Amino acid sequence: KRPHTWINGSAIGYYGSRGDEVLTEQSSAGSEDEFTVRLCVEWEQLAQRATTLGVRLCIIRTGIVLGHGGALQKMLTPFKWCLGGAIGSGKQWMSWIHIDDEVAAILHLLHRSELQGAFNLTAPEPVTNNAFSQSLGKALNRPAVLPAPAFAMRLLMGEMADLVLEGQKVMPQALSESGFEFKHPTLAGALRSLLT
Repeated sequence: KRPHTWINGSAIGYYGSRGDEVLTEQSSAGSEDEFTVRLCVEWEQLAQRATTLGVRLCIIRTGIVLGHGGALQKMLTPFKWCLGGAIGSGKQWMSWIHIDDEVAAILHLLHRSELQGAFNLTAPEPVTNNAFSQSLGKALNRPAVLPAPAFAMRLLMGEMADLVLEGQKVMPQALSESGFEFKHPTLAGALRSLLT
């Protein structure tokens, strides 16, 4: 028996590093030179096979998920030791989403049978890495003044450092147009709900 819906988990890495360009579901994939772009494009192409079987397909392109554990947990340690700050230039965009909104958006797509295609699962207010660091420092009542230099990140992470040194300004246009309402649309509110 075929499922009525296929929710395919992809990532905003689909768009690649695009600087200040505002990216929506209508934006093209990034450069095939980038590993994350190739991975996401191939993954999404494979998922398209479900439509040939008459299965409704929703592709979710997720940003940085903020929750208890995961990416946020790793970011907290330097701030707790008063060693937090921006990464690299700090000008790169961070497209994030609260875990509660991630789950609610998936359920929204699952239960709305008329929806299909690609959906960016990111909050409607992306921020620069510097703004993110300042907000995190404020939420923890810690300074955010010690930047992590790009060369150090590349030494520690290799080419995976590009995920934090380059960014994407991704907007959840299709999700918002579908009637979805975010519980945590702002970073300050999202961090407050997770850290207090």
